[in-house]
Amino acid sequence: MALAIILGAFAGVAGFAPLLIGLRMTRKTASAGIAGSMLVLFLALFVSFVILVMTAVVCIALNRELGFPFVVAEVVALSTVAIAYGVSTVVRK
Repeated sequence: MALAIILGAFAGVAGFAPLLIGLRMTRKTASAGIAGSMLVLFLALFVSFVILVMTAVVCIALNRELGFPFVVAEVVALSTVAIAYGVSTVVRK
């Protein structure tokens, strides 16, 4: 069960990476306008969602009883990384 929790945490952090990349891309492409920025962010959100869902599906397919700890660790890790990023951004300013 510990392995499922650790892998879930890694999957949660990996699920935040596309969001971070998309956010940085929108800051660099100011000339694309609001629609271009929204498109980049929606694409990043979609990729993040695919990463999170596919890793959960693979875990459940491999071992059903470890699916719940994996998904909980995934959600907690994603939330923690997102909150830490938001707080660090506010503190830096």
